[in-house]
Amino acid sequence: MKWIISEGNLLLNLCGIFYSILCLFSIVTGLIYISGKRKLNPVELSDKFIKKLDNEEKLNRFTIKMGWVTLIVGIIQGITAFSIFKGHNQILYWIALGFTIFSIFSVLFKLKGKISSFPIIKLIFYIIILLILISNSSV
Repeated sequence: MKWIISEGNLLLNLCGIFYSILCLFSIVTGLIYISGKRKLNPVELSDKFIKKLDNEEKLNRFTIKMGWVTLIVGIIQGITAFSIFKGHNQILYWIALGFTIFSIFSVLFKLKGKISSFPIIKLIFYIIILLILISNSSV
């Protein structure tokens, strides 16, 4: 099996790099949340949901849970980056495509009730990646 990265497909390589960066960011952020060194970033949640976390203890417990979720998502982002870089395999292609679609819906869900630049930028990147993956479906 060949590596896509060695074939010079710039757009797919950029998609893999994007997921690699997100992987590292998510793993580090997840570990920080789990350790309790930082509170949850309200930009990632809707205003309606933040109101449910009405006291410090609820917020701390939820931050730790979200830390674990963020860590697991980071691992899946790493698998997605590997799938894009490795390529030439339908299973790996479907993993990358599936996680990208999941990511789009995840960001759309988080945007309910709040418009923020960071999730919008992520959504734009995910849609671009989806289009690139679909256009390279012969991988």
